Amino acid sequence: MMKASLRMGALLTAAAALTVSGCANPEGTNSGASGTSGGQQTTTATSGSTCTIDQYGTPKIDLKNAVVGFSQSETEANPFRITETASITDEATKLGVKQLLKRNANSNLNQQNSDIEGMLAQGANLLIVAPLNSDGLGKALDAAKARHVPVLTIDRKLNGVTPCKDYLAFIGSDFVTQGKRAAAQLAKVTGGSGKVAILLGATGNNVTTDRTSGFKDYLNSSAKGLSIVAEQNADFTREKGQSVTEQLLQSHPEITAIYAENDEMALGAVTAITAAGKKPGTDIKIVSVDGTRAAVQDIVSGTLNGDVESNPRFGPLTFSTLQDYLAGKKVPSTITIQDKEYDSGNAAAEVANAY
Repeated sequence: MMKASLRMGALLTAAAALTVSGCANPEGTNSGASGTSGGQQTTTATSGSTCTIDQYGTPKIDLKNAVVGFSQSETEANPFRITETASITDEATKLGVKQLLKRNANSNLNQQNSDIEGMLAQGANLLIVAPLNSDGLGKALDAAKARHVPVLTIDRKLNGVTPCKDYLAFIGSDFVTQGKRAAAQLAKVTGGSGKVAILLGATGNNVTTDRTSGFKDYLNSSAKGLSIVAEQNADFTREKGQSVTEQLLQSHPEITAIYAENDEMALGAVTAITAAGKKPGTDIKIVSVDGTRAAVQDIVSGTLNGDVESNPRFGPLTFSTLQDYLAGKKVPSTITIQDKEYDSGNAAAEVANAY
C-alpha cells in the first residue's frame, strides 16, 4: 500500500540484472522487516473475471527454469517496502526460481517503465509489478504483451487496463474497507465526536483515493459526530506527516483527532503533536493504516490509538498464484487479502508479529 514513506536510511539498489542470491536486500534498523516473519497473507475474497494461460496466450514454463522480474515502486527505506521486497525474494529462493531480477523505480514513473522494459530485454519470462501510480505504465505493459510475458500486479491497482490482456491479476488489500475500519476505530476512541484532520497519502494511486473514500463514507453513515476540518497530502512520508501536522495544528487548533493514511505519516504526526505541547493519543487521537511494528508499539505506549494492517508479505501468495497460472488453473482478476487490526486490547500481544 502499498505504498512512499521514509523511516530508515535510504539504501542503494542494484542497477544491473541480479540473481536471487546476488540482489542487495534493503537495509535498515527495523527488526520486523523480514519477508518471513509475522503473519503471511491469506485470501479473503476473489472477484472479477478469471484468466488461464491459454486465454492470456503466454508460454508455459517451470518456475525453476524461469527468469522472474520484480519491479518495486519506491525506495526500500520504509517498513512496508522493505518487507515486500524481502518477501518476494525469500519466496523466489525457497521455490528455486532460476533468476530473480529486481529493480527499484525510486518513486519515478518513467524509471519504472524503463525498469520493466529492461528486465524484459534481459529475458524475464514473468513479471511482478508493484505500480507506483495507478496510471502511466502503458508503455511497459505494451512491451510485456509484445513479448507474451504475463504481468502480476501487487499492492496498487492499475486504471484503464483489462485483465487477461494487459495484465494477469491484482493481489492486494481492500483499501476502501481499510478506510472504513480506521474510521470505526476513530469513532470508538473519540466517543464518536471530534474535529478530524486527514493526512492524505500520495496523489495518483488508488490507495489514497480508496482509503479516503472509505473513511469518509463511514463517517457520513455511522459517525456523524466526527467532522473533517482539514485534509492535506503528506505523501506517505514521516517528514511530511510531521510538517503537515505542524501546519494543520496552527491553522486548525480545534483538531482533536487525526486519520493518517499510513503509519509513517502517523509517526510524523506524533512528533508534531508532542512539539506543540500536546499529548498524542490523549489530547489528539490518532489512527492509521499499515500495521508496522513501530506503530503497533506506539499503540502499546499510548501515543497511537489504532491501526489497520496492510500486509506487505506478498511473496507466498504471489508465487502460488503464478504457479496456479502456469499449471493452467483459472486465476481471478482480483485477489483480496485479509488484514489484521490493532488497538489497545491486542497491540501488546501482536507487536512481535508486526513488520
